[in-house]
Amino acid sequence: MRLLQVAGTLNPAYGGPCVVVNQLTRSLTDLGHSIDVVTLDPPSAPWLTDLPGSPRAFGPALGNYGYSRHLRLWLGRHAPDYDAVTVHGIWQYQSQAVHAACSRAGVPYFLFVHGALDPWFRERYPGKHAKKALYWRAFEHRTLRDARAVLYTCEEERRLAPTSFTPYQAREAIVGLGIDEPPGDPALQREAFLSANPDLRDKRILLFLGRLHPKKGCDLLIEAFSRVCHRDESLHLVVAGPDESETEAGLRMLAESLRVGDRISWIGMLNEDAKWGAYRAADAFVLTSHSENFGIVIAEALACGLPVLISDKVNIWREIERCGAGLVEGDTVAGATSLLDRWMNLSDSDRAEARRRAQACFLENFEARSAALGFVESVAGAIGKAGAA
Repeated sequence: MRLLQVAGTLNPAYGGPCVVVNQLTRSLTDLGHSIDVVTLDPPSAPWLTDLPGSPRAFGPALGNYGYSRHLRLWLGRHAPDYDAVTVHGIWQYQSQAVHAACSRAGVPYFLFVHGALDPWFRERYPGKHAKKALYWRAFEHRTLRDARAVLYTCEEERRLAPTSFTPYQAREAIVGLGIDEPPGDPALQREAFLSANPDLRDKRILLFLGRLHPKKGCDLLIEAFSRVCHRDESLHLVVAGPDESETEAGLRMLAESLRVGDRISWIGMLNEDAKWGAYRAADAFVLTSHSENFGIVIAEALACGLPVLISDKVNIWREIERCGAGLVEGDTVAGATSLLDRWMNLSDSDRAEARRRAQACFLENFEARSAALGFVESVAGAIGKAGAA
């Protein structure tokens, strides 16, 4: 098949959806499909270098909404060139542009919501939710209604999505996401990370890696860490990821107030070997999020054989629990504290077994080729090209 992917941005600082676009493009190309990518990033954006699909950039787009006349005109001319179009994300112009162009041309399109309909946002930001509700009724609900399928990454995301806005009408499909097995030499990556952060040698590292955003629950993690770290002087929390809206400053203040500032390292965004080295050096990965559609970082941790300690607001928590690849609790201070307590109470043999199960969980659920095959089967079946996988 010839497929087009449309995304607002491929900037890795914006987290998982960008990884999904790149990984899908790479995996689908490996399966023999022809994949093009368009984005609203500026053509000069440094992160567009050497990405799969050689993305065509139509930015800079106007405002937060990301309006682009160039994208609209290009889609109008070229949408008929494709068997199907996949658009990533709602609330911004790319979904409306794809809806308009594909409706006119009679080209089927598929919509990845990427967790944007999680009801947590309604509870956390009621003012923004009210504005979005108006936009939903006027425009966005039609984008879902007219899509050949709205793609969800797991059953939990699909279950929650219809509870956020009305009217809701969609043909739903669940397609897994996956990543390639990590490249490089694990021992060299681990050593490179520790060489760059020598104060972390001989530490028992709890790792958070991701965007610093209120929904990630890092405040719960820091509070829980302050309650248990006295049990093991080698226990150390590493917080890695890009800052958003000065979230890090508030978290640092919280850590200082709880007298654990000296036991937390803030190391910013990590990429390539530095990122994989952090996973390799850690004892466990922790994500006490209030809302998490999928969590590419969880798949990355599992791929490195790293057990994950997560909240039950991470939508793939059932898969983690079923595989025994980590621990799950609620997104509260008590829940986060229980996660760390339970992990620390495990024996060395139990933790080793959790590492084995983490790797097995990755191969069973989140490996890239299998996920790409599932995506192709969903798309091909929906557009009458069964067997295209």
